[in-house]
Amino acid sequence: MKNQFENSNSTWVRYSKYEWKKAENGKLYLTACANTKPIIYDPLKVYEELVLDALNIGRLGMSKVSDKEIQNEIQSFAEKYGLFGLMTALTTTPSFMEYEAVYLPKNHFIKEETMSTEEYVKLFFPFDDLDIVKKGIESVWNISDDKDMIALALTMSDRPMAVDMSFQREYSESYEWLKQQFTDLAFNVSTVHFYYNEKDILEDDAKRLLQQSIASFGGNAPTYRIMLLDKPTLVWDFNSLILGLQMMMSFMLTDDQNPLRICKKCTKPFIASRPSAVFCSPRCKNQYNVYKSREKNRDKD
Repeated sequence: MKNQFENSNSTWVRYSKYEWKKAENGKLYLTACANTKPIIYDPLKVYEELVLDALNIGRLGMSKVSDKEIQNEIQSFAEKYGLFGLMTALTTTPSFMEYEAVYLPKNHFIKEETMSTEEYVKLFFPFDDLDIVKKGIESVWNISDDKDMIALALTMSDRPMAVDMSFQREYSESYEWLKQQFTDLAFNVSTVHFYYNEKDILEDDAKRLLQQSIASFGGNAPTYRIMLLDKPTLVWDFNSLILGLQMMMSFMLTDDQNPLRICKKCTKPFIASRPSAVFCSPRCKNQYNVYKSREKNRDKD
């Protein structure tokens, strides 16, 4: 597949080690371990692996796998790619620190359409409050004496304040929210797969329902700009990894030559080597053909 992001780049932050911690409210959160150092990387360089890893976790969320197994997989995912950045993904703007209140489109997690900026931020810092003084639309953030955190904030100073905050070690995301996001990604790919495989036998109402379901996929689109580096380069400003991931997945689903597919035999997501491919491997193809052959012979008997 021709790399659709060949002349593109982006930046995100991950930590080498994360841990699950239970907050006073009883909820389980994933957060970076103490003293781990931030690592800046480009998600677009690994976008195929990133999307497939996310979808495989989503498949677990749609099955009867234990929460412990899902938690282990999510933790491993975070250590490869970082947290989703849900704090900036759920709001109408990633620059919400410039306002007294946060405005929230419909989502799975927060019923209120608006809430105070301070209360919203606390949802993502259940263990350690950041030293932020907010007076009306003005915010002053006093970074700790941690040299790594200071250096990270300076490196990302061109991003909205809330994005910088979500890169700090104290930032955390709820297990239930993470699990739901992974499951939603896998559900949407399954919807596309089901629609095109069953299109000829689906009733019109069922088709419309599936079309409406996939039409609501996505959120605030990442912004972009062009930089004149060694060649003209498209720079995507992902203010949250989840929105960047959704964009990457959308490109892969709509690719004409090597689309993102679900294997007809094992149901794992894969990148097709050609437009007509429906199996992720020769093994799955052979197993499927053997199964269909046995089924056909039973019908004859």
